[in-house]
This record gives sequence, C-alpha cells and structure tokens, in this order.
Amino acid sequence: MALSNLKIIDCSRVVSGPYATMILADFGAHVLKVETIDHGDDARSYGPYREGESLYFANLNRNKHGMTLNLKSDEGKDIFLKLIEECDVLVENYRPGVMKSLGFDYETLSQINPRLIYASLSGFGQEGPYAYKPGYDIIAQAMGGLMSLTGQEDNPPTRAGNAIGDVLGGLNLTIGILAALNHRHNTGEGQHVDVALVDSVISSLENAFTRYHESQENPARIGNRYAAISPYDSFRAKDGYLIIACGNHELFKILATEVLNKPELINDDRFSDNQKRVDNQHILKEIIETHFKDTSSDEVMRLCENAKIPCSRINTLEDIVNDQHFVKAREMFVDLEHPVIGKMKVNGNPIKLSKGGVQFKKAAPLLSQDTNQVLADLGFNETEIQELKNKKVV
Repeated sequence: MALSNLKIIDCSRVVSGPYATMILADFGAHVLKVETIDHGDDARSYGPYREGESLYFANLNRNKHGMTLNLKSDEGKDIFLKLIEECDVLVENYRPGVMKSLGFDYETLSQINPRLIYASLSGFGQEGPYAYKPGYDIIAQAMGGLMSLTGQEDNPPTRAGNAIGDVLGGLNLTIGILAALNHRHNTGEGQHVDVALVDSVISSLENAFTRYHESQENPARIGNRYAAISPYDSFRAKDGYLIIACGNHELFKILATEVLNKPELINDDRFSDNQKRVDNQHILKEIIETHFKDTSSDEVMRLCENAKIPCSRINTLEDIVNDQHFVKAREMFVDLEHPVIGKMKVNGNPIKLSKGGVQFKKAAPLLSQDTNQVLADLGFNETEIQELKNKKVV
C-alpha cells in the first residue's frame, strides 16, 4: 500500500484530525490513536449508537490502532516520548499551547526525533491574534465567510449541511503532511505543519474573494446559483427540482436549441454571452422554469442527457446508497466487522490509485484496545503493564 512505511501517532479527536489520519490509514499508514484514559475521543459520545458504541466515531477511525495514555503523568510522558522516537508523523488538534504545556511542543519533540513531521490543526493557526481562540466547524464556517454566502436570497446565513470546515481542515492537513514527507525525503529534515480550520474555509471560497477584491462589495447569498456562470442552478419542473449546469456558451446554445426549442435566446442581447446571462439570470431562470412547468423532472433529465447538457437530480442519501455507480463502481460505502457493533458500513475513500490504493482492514479500535500490545512492543512486561493500569497511566 502507498503509505505502509509510515508510523503515525494520532493525538487528535472529533472530526478534523481524525479525518486526516483516516485518509492516511486507508492508504496503509500505521496509525496509533492515543486517547485519554477516562472517556477517550469526544466523538465516542456522539450518536448514532449501536450496542453502546458510537457509529460516528467508528466511521472516522477505521484502519487505526488505539491506546489510552495519561499524558499528564510522568510515566505517560515517558511512554509517549518512546513512541515519538519511532514515529514519522505526529498529528494533534489541540488549542495552541496545550501540547507545549505538556512538554510536547515541536521544538522539544524535534530534538528527540529530528525527522518528525509534527502536524497541528487548530481553529485559527499557531500564530496571530486569534490563535488561542477555540475553534469548531460552525465557527470556521462563520468566521471564514462561508455562512455569509450560503442560503437563499433574503434568508439568514446558513451553515453547510455537513462539517465542511472540519473536512477541509483535515484534507489540507493531509496535503501538508504529504508535502512535508516529500521534503523530508529530499532533505532529511522534519518540520512543523500548521493548518487552521478558518484558513481552510477562506481558501475554499475561491472566486468569492476575487469578486470582493474587484468590487469592494460583499457578495450576496444567491441560493443554488453560481455567481460566475449562468444558467448554473436548480430549476423547478412540474414535480420537483433538478440541476442544469451550462458551463460555457456552447452548452447554452445546445440548451436553447435542443432542449428548450428557443434558438432565439442565443441572439437575445440579454443572454448572448455568459456575463450577460449572469447579469440577467433571474429572467433566464423564469424562462426556463416556465418552459418546464408542465414537464416532469424525469423528462427534463432525459432531454438534457440526450443533448449532453450537464444535469442532475438532487439526490437524497437514500438515492445515493441505492445507486450502483456509487455503491459498486466507486465503492463509496464499505462493510467492516466491528467487535461490538458488528457489521457496519463506513464511507469509502474517494481517492482511487491504480497502484498502492486503499484497503479497509480494521474497524475502529475500542477504547484502549491495543494498549497492551503497544506497551509490549516498547519492552514492557505483563507485570509492568498491569502496574501502569493500576496507576491510571494507561
């Protein structure tokens, strides 16, 4: 597998960090999740549950090993430093300053392992006036500008329907780790990777900031429309909505002639190029929806697909999990056998490699599941391990 040579210590919790280490584990990295001895990752308390175990946690932590460790105890610190000596990457998503207070900041750990990639994910980054503010997904979406752009016209700002701030942060952390590993391959040097949730959201807004820098005006919420292209929106048919996306003028010409049977729209001065269609998209949307008001969405889809116009139903999750393209061809849902939950489905990995691709070998660990084995591998005998447990070190 592509990353089977890597050893990763995962001190992160909830979504953002675990999402990053999940991707790395899917590609074969040996990920050891280090959790607190009392309740572990906060996500273990998030539903839904089966047999008392969190499916939320199990989905994000497949392919990982797990141990508990009291990082505030002297013995726990010593064990952690032994793990650091042998690992390639440390991942943490504590608020800046927490790891330093434990004696595990990058400067300290890099003295023990100069090749260490120390990957930090926080709400606002390791430096700056906001660095010590707590960060959650909804805060990242709000402060990063995404909520100001999301929602229907004249409606309140809206959070995206998933934890996209956390996911973007996790993806960027993964990219940063892989870039740092390649730098180490070239130079032998480890380094500190610093990713912020809010930065990740800001970066993802792409042309919204371009528009603001050009106009000095805050973009308004525009529902499902795209500010740079038209028609590119949801449209109402007789029995519901569907998406039509004409990304260039040629597609619009085909839509006008072959789907709408209105070739006169091509030379209409309101719609004769993309910018004019954007400026007049309310009028164009009304024309399209009036044309389809007595036509079923299935028939509109058929017309668009026959004309090779990009289009889509607005799928529910039920639609997706029953679509063989996603289930079978793309393997976006995978069955795993969990020791308590039993057979369960986890989300597949969207990255497909022709060589060294993902494998799903192991369900998420139970709390402290691999502690004994990890300690044995470090040279502790059974008596010593039991003493550590009695002292609540592990």
